[in-house]
Amino acid sequence: MGTIGFVGLGNMGGALAANLVQRGHEVLAFDSAGTERIPAGATACKDVADVARGATVLVLSLPDGDASEKVAREIMETADRRTAYVVDTSTVGVSAARRVAELLAAHGIGHADAPVSGGVAGARARTLTVMYAAPDEVCAAIEPVLADLSERRRRVGERPGLAQAAKLANNFLSATALAATSEALAFGRAAGLDPAVLMDVLNASSGRSGATEDKFPRHVLTGSYDSGFANSLMAKDVELYLGAVAEQGAPGEVGALIGALWRRFAEAEPGVDFTRVYPYLEATRRGDA
Repeated sequence: MGTIGFVGLGNMGGALAANLVQRGHEVLAFDSAGTERIPAGATACKDVADVARGATVLVLSLPDGDASEKVAREIMETADRRTAYVVDTSTVGVSAARRVAELLAAHGIGHADAPVSGGVAGARARTLTVMYAAPDEVCAAIEPVLADLSERRRRVGERPGLAQAAKLANNFLSATALAATSEALAFGRAAGLDPAVLMDVLNASSGRSGATEDKFPRHVLTGSYDSGFANSLMAKDVELYLGAVAEQGAPGEVGALIGALWRRFAEAEPGVDFTRVYPYLEATRRGDA
């Protein structure tokens, strides 16, 4: 593959970049927050252009579409760049993915829309799902990189934005399940049920979900609230989902309710772990919020 670049080294990006290092790749890395986030074994770069000059494939893990577009423009403006392909693992929304792909294509750079799902723990274990959309030629070129990011990969189409649509649908369901399970647990506790017993029943019944099987046993019932994903990011993803729903003219009645809930939660307690939606809803019920 030659040298791989990585831009954006937050919780998820740092874990993904470390995977590439551990799999034997030479990695050039940059994060606007500084060099403290550079994983061991990677080479720190001074800016995006520095990465683009040395890396054939450049992976992004950024907070939103504006950030991805900004980095794409910096890559394009690097006259002596080596970068021929950009793999964007960020959740940016359908329209932003298409916009970034068009910008890069105008300068002869291939683009893969490749958001990920599975959390930081899944990134570290290489078990998160990489859902990606790109033309055949781009897929063939970046497959070795995707394979070393994670063992689980699913191509969903050729056009940019298709992988974003899959990711937004997934995160909407995750947000809905977590909020609904929080309300169900609050009800169960009020009725006198042991929370652990209730989770066992749900997980043996039709109400089971990723929330009942993973989030509540590991992060809510333990009181750790440390899944590694912020409520503000979930609120952002649900808003992106609702925007895409409106663009497509798809039904959004449930989505509107879920979006309002996550927006209120993110405004009330900005930046906390998204599994804290349970105590937030409990406090709302008691009138403490």
